Amino acid sequence: MNTLVKGKSVHFDDRYLHVELEDGRIISTPMSWYKELQEANFKQLMDYVFICRATGIEWPTLDYQLSIESMLLGQHQQQAA
Repeated sequence: MNTLVKGKSVHFDDRYLHVELEDGRIISTPMSWYKELQEANFKQLMDYVFICRATGIEWPTLDYQLSIESMLLGQHQQQAA
């Protein structure tokens, strides 16, 4: 992608990770894509910060980082078989 996609806020529900972007769009991806986030409690999920000029999200207590661009491209962790 040739433009920076920047996050504004993060929300969760039972099934999805939702990221509101600075331009007003909301992108959603299945929580099942992110094992570390799926196993985290609500307090850990809400302990996030935007990193890399708001193009990524980090959960410091989980030592987990996620690229917003990877969410848009549909890239996710591969589940071990």
